[in-house]
Amino acid sequence: MKKKSISIISVFMMMTGFILISLQASAQTGTEKGAWKPDAGFESLFDGSTLNGWCYLNKEGKVTENFEGKTVSSDGRYSAANGILVVNYPVGVERKIQESWTVREFPKNFVLKIEFRASKNADSGIFLRKQQLQCRDYLVAGPYKDLKNYRPQDWNVITVTVKDNIAHCECNGEVLENALILPATGPLGLEGDRGQMEYRHIQIKELP
Repeated sequence: MKKKSISIISVFMMMTGFILISLQASAQTGTEKGAWKPDAGFESLFDGSTLNGWCYLNKEGKVTENFEGKTVSSDGRYSAANGILVVNYPVGVERKIQESWTVREFPKNFVLKIEFRASKNADSGIFLRKQQLQCRDYLVAGPYKDLKNYRPQDWNVITVTVKDNIAHCECNGEVLENALILPATGPLGLEGDRGQMEYRHIQIKELP
């Protein structure tokens, strides 16, 4: 009887320990997922779990699919989970053009920060009021093959500063475009072309 009681106590302690470890792990994961916040003065354009605020547009700029409340676009090219907006590989073909846009337009001066991770030789782009800044696995796919700070298949930071319809664009502090001419207004966008691209921490600060 004594041995049986000891056995029951041991099992109870093991189960209690397992539950505590599980709760700690869950709490830690939740903290990590919710740890990122926009920089001071910035607002997030991606909530980390849905495609809210993004859409497909036709050539006339009319919304053809609003992603509000969705985690995956109807064609599967764009998806959101675990803090990452993924431009998925075009299944069945090497490359296929698709473009996702913010529902909002941005006529004011602004600073945009966005982190990206490219699969090998991936080809994507960041649209600035519909003007495209190439965002790729740069050292392989170009066009900026001489970057010293680019980290292949790792996270990189693009910073775009727009003033008077001119964009200064950097990747990890290195200049990509010094004076990219933009339209007076328009949405921001992410292109899908070749390979898989991942974006996160998409944030913007409007300037006077």
